[in-house]
Amino acid sequence: MDAIETESQEPKSNAIEIESQQPTTLPDNANSNPPSNKKTRLNNYALACALFASTNSILLGYDIGVMSGAVLFIREYMKISSTQVEILVGVLNVCSLIGSLASGKTSDCIGRRYTIVLAAGTFLIGALLMGLAPSYPFLMAGRVVAGIGVGYSLMIAPVYSAEISPAMTRGFLTSLPEVFIVFGILLGYISNFALSGLPININWRIMLGLAAIPSVLIGFGVIAMPESPRWLVTQGRVDEAKRVLLRITDSPEEAEARLAEITMAVSSLDQRSGSGSSKWQGQGVWKELFLRPSRPVRRMLIAAIGINFFMQASGNDAVIYYTPEVFKAAGIHNKNVLFGVNVVMGSSKAFFVLVSALFLDRFGRRPLLLFGTAGMAVSLVVLGLGSKFLENPDNRPLWAVIMCVVAVCAFVSFFSIGLGPITWVYSSEIFPMRLRAQGSALAISVNRLVSGVVAMTFLSFSKKISFGGVFFVLAGVMVVAIVFFYVVMPETKGKTLEEITSLFDDKAECSENTREA
Repeated sequence: MDAIETESQEPKSNAIEIESQQPTTLPDNANSNPPSNKKTRLNNYALACALFASTNSILLGYDIGVMSGAVLFIREYMKISSTQVEILVGVLNVCSLIGSLASGKTSDCIGRRYTIVLAAGTFLIGALLMGLAPSYPFLMAGRVVAGIGVGYSLMIAPVYSAEISPAMTRGFLTSLPEVFIVFGILLGYISNFALSGLPININWRIMLGLAAIPSVLIGFGVIAMPESPRWLVTQGRVDEAKRVLLRITDSPEEAEARLAEITMAVSSLDQRSGSGSSKWQGQGVWKELFLRPSRPVRRMLIAAIGINFFMQASGNDAVIYYTPEVFKAAGIHNKNVLFGVNVVMGSSKAFFVLVSALFLDRFGRRPLLLFGTAGMAVSLVVLGLGSKFLENPDNRPLWAVIMCVVAVCAFVSFFSIGLGPITWVYSSEIFPMRLRAQGSALAISVNRLVSGVVAMTFLSFSKKISFGGVFFVLAGVMVVAIVFFYVVMPETKGKTLEEITSLFDDKAECSENTREA
């Protein structure tokens, strides 16, 4: 039995309040929701569990942030071409789709908690390989291994957080992985800035190797976490699930209500699979997703894959990776200045992702998603205009440089308000329990594939159509994304995971929700 589960089973009363707007009416089967005349209280135990799980996401953020600066030194030290730089940067994202695809089945078989440990351990090996790499092929091998670990962590952290969270605070807790990604990016920028003065043969090695430290801490920290109560019920471990629910809810009555909902969902799952076994390990999911998807499942897939596609088609990762290259082209060659701009950008991202996470359960998913995506489109247009003014090497006005810096900070800030955190929230909550792990894994694998393709082609396209031209193209993609989100994405705030399926089953209810903005 887990150490953290052997403590008193009495519900905790020391909860903290967060901003949340309660629905005026509750569905009949929503007994686990708090009363509408009370402020939502954030259960401290559920918060601690989500924080532990989300810490895994710091690994991807750190790699994104630190590689943007480390690649400048790697390129100089190893004498590699621009194409090799693109492959080096993008291969982690492409290979992370392997981890993403595998993570769904893995988490259904061994559980959510041990999948988190597996993700941290895989990334640890990759970080050590990168830090000790004697050559470019060796460095590439480390990126491949680290990418698989990143794929596991990106899927499992939001799924675990969603399954451990009460309905009225799930938006905040499930957006924590993005908070830690952004925090990791900021740490990577700070690492670039602090270590850039070291000799070129060791500074990038330390930058990349430092990622091994959080991997070790995460591996040990997860030992104190409970398993997801929903996964425990699928394994027939109902008593253990009840003990966890007593800790993450505010009353025994709420725990019983949630357990009844979960048990009913698992019973439906067993009937659907036609298996009399008390342990379900994800059998038949791929067949249901691809060969015989019902209309609701097809709509869930379109929504989950669509939002993950647009998250990376926005060019966010590529902009972060290559911001130093963009400003080098603008005439800024001092590495300390370049890394200083990155720190400012990372601080802006960190601030706004916290704002979004704190108010996600109050304003809802759709309004923040639409607002953030519209802001990204405008920022990309401004960034494109500023870059066009800087294309002439004989006339690069200071105001255009400032305009680009402000536009980049605005772009990543709007991303952190909308697409950044909300993609993980939607991906982990819109699928029913039987499809959640593997459906989320499929959607996030698309996320990783698109991120890798964009990162591996960004510099090549910028040489053909200029940085300004690339930013205008990305702005057009964001306009298409706004239309997609308005039409396809329903509002899910305040509903239990078991209730969200009805948004896709009931056409009238879904239409009503999609009109809300």
